Amino acid sequence: MKTKPLIRRAFSFLFRGGATFLALGLAILHLLSPNLRIDGTVIALFALALVPWIAPLMKSIELPGGVRIELRELEEAQAKAEQAGLLEPPAEEGPARFAFEMIAEEDPNLALAGLRIEIERRLVILAESAGLPTERRSVGQLLRVLRQDQQLAPRESSVLSDMVSLLNSAVHGARVDEGAATWALDIGPRLLAGLDDRIASVDTAGR
Repeated sequence: MKTKPLIRRAFSFLFRGGATFLALGLAILHLLSPNLRIDGTVIALFALALVPWIAPLMKSIELPGGVRIELRELEEAQAKAEQAGLLEPPAEEGPARFAFEMIAEEDPNLALAGLRIEIERRLVILAESAGLPTERRSVGQLLRVLRQDQQLAPRESSVLSDMVSLLNSAVHGARVDEGAATWALDIGPRLLAGLDDRIASVDTAGR
C-alpha cells in the first residue's frame, strides 16, 4: 500500500515547515530584544531554519573530506552511554513519542538532527531545574556548567558531548549508514528517558 509512504512524506514536510517557522520565529524574537544585535544565536537559528530543507539534498553530496556517519560510530557512542548509565532499559513497543521517530525511516539525517535537538532541550531544562544560567549557552557550555555543578558526572558529560558532536554531523549533511534510522529508534527514546529521569530527580530534590 502507498498510504504509509504518503503519510510519512506529509509528516516530513510538516516537520520541516514547523522547524523552519519555529527557528525563524525565535530568531525574530531574539532580534527584537533590547540589544538588537545579530549575534551567533541569530545566525545559528537561521541556519537551523534551513537544515530541514537542505538535509535531503546534502544526503546525496559527499562533504569535503568524505564526511560520513557510520553505524559503527553510533554503536560505539551507544556502548559508552550504556556504560555511563545514561540509557534507560528498552521500553515496550508503543506509539511514537517524538517527531524524529516518525521520520527515521524516511529521512535518517533529519531524524538524527531531531534527536540532537531533543537532547539539547533536556540539557537546558536540567540546567534550569538546578538553577544554572542557560541563556545563550551552546551545548558544550551547558555540559560544562552541568559537570561543574555535579549534575552530570565527568564521564556522562564526555559521553553526551561525543554523541552530540556525532549528531551535529548529521545536522550538517553528513552521509549516514542505513542502520542509523534503526539506531535512532532504538537508542534515542532510551537516552531521552534517562535525561528525563535526571531532570525529575533534580526537581524532586529542589522541593
